[in-house]
Amino acid sequence: MKNRGMKRQLVGTVVSDKMDKTVIVLVERLVKHPLYHKYIRRRARFAAHDDNNACRVGDKVLLTGTRPLSRTKRWRVSKVVEKSV
Repeated sequence: MKNRGMKRQLVGTVVSDKMDKTVIVLVERLVKHPLYHKYIRRRARFAAHDDNNACRVGDKVLLTGTRPLSRTKRWRVSKVVEKSV
């Protein structure tokens, strides 16, 4: 049975803020290789909705899954965890 109350959340780094109310976030995760048992870094880029245009390149943000907002946007920036210098 799925947890219906909890939305999926990810933490990533903003790599592009050139669009209006949209940022591109790079999410990295570590996955163990099935044969060699070494950890491999896997990366995924997500387009996320940033309502106030508050995010800048290098910021660490928390993403929350949401309904489709456009053709590519399925995530919303819920908060900025750490601002870049």
